[in-house]
Amino acid sequence: MKTVLITRFSALGDVAMTIPIIYPVCKANPKVNFVFVTRKASEGMFVNKPSNLIVLGIELNNYKGLRGPMKLAQNLNHRYHFDAMADLHDVIRTKIMALQLEFHGVTVSIIDKGRKEKKKLTSGKSKQPVISTHARYKGVFSKLGLKTGEEFTSIFDHGEVPKSSIIPPKVKGDRWIAIAPFAKLKSKMYPLEQMKLVINELSRWEKCYIFLMGGGDEDREALDQIMLKYSNVMSLPHIKHTFADEISLLAQCNVMVTMDSANMHLASLVGLPVVSVWGATHPACGFLGWHQALRDTVQLDLECRPCSVYGKKKCRFGDYHCMRDISPELIIDKVKTVLER
Repeated sequence: MKTVLITRFSALGDVAMTIPIIYPVCKANPKVNFVFVTRKASEGMFVNKPSNLIVLGIELNNYKGLRGPMKLAQNLNHRYHFDAMADLHDVIRTKIMALQLEFHGVTVSIIDKGRKEKKKLTSGKSKQPVISTHARYKGVFSKLGLKTGEEFTSIFDHGEVPKSSIIPPKVKGDRWIAIAPFAKLKSKMYPLEQMKLVINELSRWEKCYIFLMGGGDEDREALDQIMLKYSNVMSLPHIKHTFADEISLLAQCNVMVTMDSANMHLASLVGLPVVSVWGATHPACGFLGWHQALRDTVQLDLECRPCSVYGKKKCRFGDYHCMRDISPELIIDKVKTVLER
């Protein structure tokens, strides 16, 4: 086996979750070349990658319809001549790619997403946690006979954290807290007005500095308004930056506060403990960050939870009380516990 195609087209968080598995696999199989194909927006996450890993960000608009994935598979195979495919996604697009490559003699290994087990969780028929997504990713490579390598610890592999021109120097004794208050789905987002109370309290702590993280223009405007109220709060979207800048910042932080979102998985890449806030979704569905502790999660024990694996369902009660009823004090106390640990 000389060249392996890896596929995962999805949200940033799902792609970030592949890194703690892919990096050790690459290092454990140095004579094998790996080509990871994902969305263009995710390409920049792969900081400090192994030398035998190529990351290709694809503009999926160029490969629409049923013929699109076939064309993509053909183009990639013509360029790299794959021996195997590790499908970490298992959706229509990657299924078509797999069929196309199998026709040309490529061995294919596909992730088992455990859809039935997860459906039992969201329907209330089971409370048994499912196998983690990380373990499922690892299983895909094991089926191909590849070594999965040593346990991942940090994207910087015990090396020095690269300096970022936008991140201020950290003074000994300072406590840095990263807070990412936004999520794409309402069922996964803690109410902003309540998160502002969390920020207000943490900003009063001695030698405490808060870094706000977010995405688009709407996020930036909201975070800028918060930043202007405090001397020790910095909004990262206010400054032009890259994934490398974000990861360099997180590597220097003491704790992060976020939801079941991509930011939890980015923090996990540098071994940063995360106080994660959960609403409609649940860690039992297998999406807790790499080596994140269940004791650091903030969630309410409700009969209706989890109601969704990915958070795409609307609240049946219409009020998202699984998030709304979490008090700011619960989050603040959890942050305090992590900092004192």
